[in-house]
Amino acid sequence: MATLRVKSGISAFALLAIGGAAIAQQKPESILPPGFDQSPAPAPRPAPTRAQPTPASPATPVPGGANAPPGAAAPATPPSAAAPTPAAAPTDPVTGLPIGPAFGSVHYPLPESSRRSLDRVGIAPADGVMNPAAFGNADGQYIESLMRNTQAPIASRWVSIALRRLLAQPLDTPRNVNGADFAAERAFLLLRMGESVLGRAIVQSVDPENYTPKLYQVAMQAALATGDVGAMCPLATEAVKVSDEPAWKLGRAMCASLSSSPGQAKQLMQQASRVATGVDLLLAQKIAGKGANKADITIEWGGVSNLNSWRFGLATAAGEDIPDQLFNGAGVQMKYWRALSPQLVAYKRAQYAELAAAQGVLSNAALVDLYGLVDAGDDTNTPANAIASDLTTAYTASSRDGRLGALRSLWKSTDADEPAHYGRLVLTAKAAARIPVAASTDGSDDLIASMLSAGMDGSALRWRSTVARGSLGWALLALADPSATARYAASDVGSFSANAAKQKMFAAGLAGLGRLDANAAQSSGVDIAGENTWTRAIDRAAAEGRPGEVLVLSAVGMQTADWRGVSPQAVFHIVNALRAVGLSGWARMVAAEAVTRA
Repeated sequence: MATLRVKSGISAFALLAIGGAAIAQQKPESILPPGFDQSPAPAPRPAPTRAQPTPASPATPVPGGANAPPGAAAPATPPSAAAPTPAAAPTDPVTGLPIGPAFGSVHYPLPESSRRSLDRVGIAPADGVMNPAAFGNADGQYIESLMRNTQAPIASRWVSIALRRLLAQPLDTPRNVNGADFAAERAFLLLRMGESVLGRAIVQSVDPENYTPKLYQVAMQAALATGDVGAMCPLATEAVKVSDEPAWKLGRAMCASLSSSPGQAKQLMQQASRVATGVDLLLAQKIAGKGANKADITIEWGGVSNLNSWRFGLATAAGEDIPDQLFNGAGVQMKYWRALSPQLVAYKRAQYAELAAAQGVLSNAALVDLYGLVDAGDDTNTPANAIASDLTTAYTASSRDGRLGALRSLWKSTDADEPAHYGRLVLTAKAAARIPVAASTDGSDDLIASMLSAGMDGSALRWRSTVARGSLGWALLALADPSATARYAASDVGSFSANAAKQKMFAAGLAGLGRLDANAAQSSGVDIAGENTWTRAIDRAAAEGRPGEVLVLSAVGMQTADWRGVSPQAVFHIVNALRAVGLSGWARMVAAEAVTRA
């Protein structure tokens, strides 16, 4: 198993993998927005929302490693802005210039009835995972440390989807943490997972008057991830009072221009030019040019060696086409942000859409809809158009063989890279479900794997009577069947005619679901008896009934983009823990995914 790292003692906004080249660069033209490229100085932690004694936090579990203390304390709560005074216009704290209400500097307090509590933060879910008390009596500082140090992407599509739903839904703030800071940690993990839209939604589910320095930092990153410069504007004036981040200075200048305050914009942009140069400044000036200044700015990417969140966000907002090669050295989450960007034409979004689907960022329905837009668009002769054409045939061909042939073409034409292939299975899931069951079908294994990649276990189980014992389809259905009462033996695992990695994942999944004796799993090569800090932590969270902690620890156990870095032992403990806290459907899908992708 690859080393699963949980770094300790590092700020929440330390050097993270959003552009490997960006991290190493020390050139003055990069402003290196914190959150992905540099660490701000720590500040004192604000008082918790509920006054309780603070026990010693449990150590952060590191699979196979030593205990590590939780991360650095959160910064202090920012001062509240004063209510506007009718007799005198407010002035900028830096320039001394008057600032109009359109710039967002005037704070109008919300009436008490409209204020949102920090005791429960989140957005109303259409498909929530669990109740708001998902973290139970877990220590909030411990949970924050786990989230802060989880290195995305997470290997499992299904663990990613479950964690996304958990982090986005209304959650009770755990003890010993500030609700705004906890929302910041949730949003920041969502952004690193590629969930730009949901990350922004969590940031915006906190009233601005309750923002902390940490939440201001994450709010900037959420605005950039979604290419939404306007999301900075209600926050910019207060943010510069508590943050020395140069990006907020540029943000104020852009927002002043967008709010038709050219005098303020000019002064603020002149000040911002002292802290940013090169393409970073030009992109800000181009955004400002879309407002009152109407400036004509040309962006040249030839001398730009890396892509960071600032460049991604402003280029997306400005309609600038980012060269493909810059994504090669950037964090993979930027590719997912691109797939979610409605500002882009469909074939550009589709470039990384299947990778996003393999990660759980895009559903089967969203992926099919995107290729429908590609097919209906004016662009032709792109790789996305060829995929859209085959997908149309897979749905509309007059014969069963014609539809099955189109599916085979899609599966075979995918990149050899495993995430891309799994994303293609997600794309074809509903089309696969439309294939009539036959006694013998070449490709039934792929049909079943495709349906299960989108959670369509009912459709996949139609094939139960036709699959041969020992085939991949047989193994997947043995794991995915929600009503299975059968018990399996080591001989059943041995009959699975797959490679050794798939056999071990099959045994791990069956054992985690309670369908295979632990001794049989151990004899099949799954180290169930072995223990480390992480296995003890996830087993304890499951035994004490804390599903939120189980999901976060499941992500900790899958901190790799390569399934070769996920051990059967980790799959056993994750599947077993999910089942123990009532998430058996997710447990079955994780088990089936592990066999498919191993």
